[in-house]
Parts: sequence; structure tokens; C-alpha cells
Amino acid sequence: MERHIIHCDLDTFFVSVERLRNDKLKGKPILIGGSSDRGVVASCSYEARQFGVHSAMPMKLALRLCPQAIVVKGDHDMYSKYSNVVTEIIEEKAPLVEKSSIDEHYLDISGMDKFFGCWKWSQELRQRIIKETGLPISFGLSINKTVSKIATGTAKPCGERKVDFGTEKGFLAPLSIRKIPMIGDKTYTILRNMGVSKILTLQQMEVFTMQRVLGESGVSIWKKANALDTTPVVPFREQKSMSKETTYQQDTINIDILRATMLSMVDELCFDMRREGKLTGCITLKIRYSNFDTHTMQIKVPYTSSERVISGKVLELFNKLYSRRMLIRLIGVKFSHLITGNYQTDLFNDTLEDLNLAHALDRIRMRFGATSIVRGFSGKDYQVEDHVAKCP
Repeated sequence: MERHIIHCDLDTFFVSVERLRNDKLKGKPILIGGSSDRGVVASCSYEARQFGVHSAMPMKLALRLCPQAIVVKGDHDMYSKYSNVVTEIIEEKAPLVEKSSIDEHYLDISGMDKFFGCWKWSQELRQRIIKETGLPISFGLSINKTVSKIATGTAKPCGERKVDFGTEKGFLAPLSIRKIPMIGDKTYTILRNMGVSKILTLQQMEVFTMQRVLGESGVSIWKKANALDTTPVVPFREQKSMSKETTYQQDTINIDILRATMLSMVDELCFDMRREGKLTGCITLKIRYSNFDTHTMQIKVPYTSSERVISGKVLELFNKLYSRRMLIRLIGVKFSHLITGNYQTDLFNDTLEDLNLAHALDRIRMRFGATSIVRGFSGKDYQVEDHVAKCP
């Protein structure tokens, strides 16, 4: 059976939500993110992009490029709310849905062409989302996730693109290699130094050449360039939770020990999430007292895998849950409502230094192990601080 995969992407999602809340922002250059000089741009409008501004750029540089831009701090909770509304609309109609990030979805509607016509069905779904939410959205339809995602990019802003069966390679050929999802700055530089700028050139290369230069990732890139992608659409409901628990050899009431344990578990779980390309939308804290009474409390959060964001929520839960002042036997942290995605940090509050530090810590952990480097915290005020431990 011929596959029909849709990729949906809410255009400049954060900006679009802010414009729904304040229509005076329409048509103006908008920067979403930290307002301090050390802040980072989480999202920007198309008007701001014309000046060379892009996501993850230091806010200070963005304002130099576009001094007339309006800076909005952003509201994670509001963005998550709108994201969930869109997800509910899609899940009501589509048989198989994967929420890949806060503003992106993959839909597998294979077989529906016999009854509705996949292209017409896709158009009707897109119009319904726009009508019911007021948010602009683009989508691409093809035989696999890679081609559909690239098609969505060519359809923006607020457009739609269908790539007919058998025309996938021709569609990809004239596009820049930058369009292939897994090509970052380092890989792009390597390929450009080889004289490769268009996907057509990758299609014409031998797969063994790509493997020799880039290893197994080179093989994956070559396959994507040739429209070869059998990755399935994984439903949101199939995503599992992840958790860690610690049982103390001696029951304790030492706050320093308890909080250090929680922060250590958060660090390990956040690293595991990023390594597996996941985000959490719900955090649960579990406490078991010396008399074996067990209590839990949870809180929903905007999708994230940032230690700084999650640590604060875990400590907040602990302050609410731990009220008996009794010795504790076990403490545990659980992340649930997991989705696939790479929105790794809180770009609204993290500084550029925060982001660089997080990436550096992850690189060390990938090489030396998850426990090779940890964060410390101040026992005086119990606030999370970043301190680098020595690697073995």
C-alpha cells in the first residue's frame, strides 16, 4: 500500500500566539525570548527574519540587526495550551498521529485515499485548524516523513505542498543540502568543502563515499537525499515515562542530601531524554517515609528537557509535598507525557551561556558517561547552581 504521510508545522508558532493575544503586533518585527542583553531569541516573525535574525541568536545581536523589533518575553504555558488544542483537533480526525514537538505533527493517513482522497482530506484538516484556532499552519504530503517535512518548509508561510508518488527525487534535487533535516553546521561545512551544495549532488554520489566521510550518519543523509525513509509515525499514546528512585541505606531528614539526590536524578533523566530525543510534559515527585507511607505529587509543564527548568519544578514539588518532617526512606522523580522532540532548553529564560554550558555537559556525558559530570547546588538557599565537576 502506498504510504501517505503528512507533516504539519505551525508557522512562527510563538509569534502567532502572541498576535492572537495582541493584534497590534501584526505586521511588525517580533522577537520572542529573554529581554536581557544575554537573552536568546526563541522565535521571531518573518518581518524580523528579513534582517537576518533567526532562532537561538543572542538577543543583543538580534536587536542590533533589527533595532525596531518588539521584544516579547513569551508565555510557555500559553504556548502549550494552544499546542494541545491543535493536537486534539488532529487526533480527532487522523488515525495515526505523532507529536514531534510543540508546533509539529506527523500524520499517517495511508489507505484513506480510497475513501476521501488524502490531498483533499489534508486541505480540509488544515482549514479547520486555521478556523478553530486562528493560527497559521503549513503542511506537506508525500510518501515519507523526510520528504513531507521538506515539503512543508517549501510551503511556508501558511501554505501546503503535495509531492506526488515517484517525483520525490526530482522535488529534492534542486534544493540546498541545508533542507535535509539532520544536516547541521558542522556537516554542512564538510559537504560544502567537498563541493556539495545541492541535494542533486548527494543523489549522484556513491553511498560508500558518504559513509567514508561521515560514517553511519553519512549513510542516513544519503538515504534522505534519495527520498528513502521508512521511519514510522509513532503515536503519542505509545510514548512511555521514565523515572529514577533512590532508597537510602539510612532513613534521612537531611535536606541537603535529599535535594542533592533529587537534582542528581533530574540531571540523569534530562540527559537520557535529550539522548533519546524526547521532552516531558509532566513531572512527578515520590516520597516514602520511614513508616512506609508513600506520597506523590505531580505538575504539568510546558514540554522541555532543561535541567534548570525541571529542577526548579522538582524543588517546588518537594517544598509542597514534604510537610510531615519525618525521616525519609525513598525519594523518586518521574517524567511522563513524553513526546519526541528537540526543544531542549528554555529559550525564554536561559542565556547564551546556559545553552553553551548545557551542550558542553552533554558532549562530556556522551563521551565519558552520564555520571561523569554533575551539577552542584547551594546548600544555603537550595537553589540550583551550575558547577562543573572533574571528569574521570
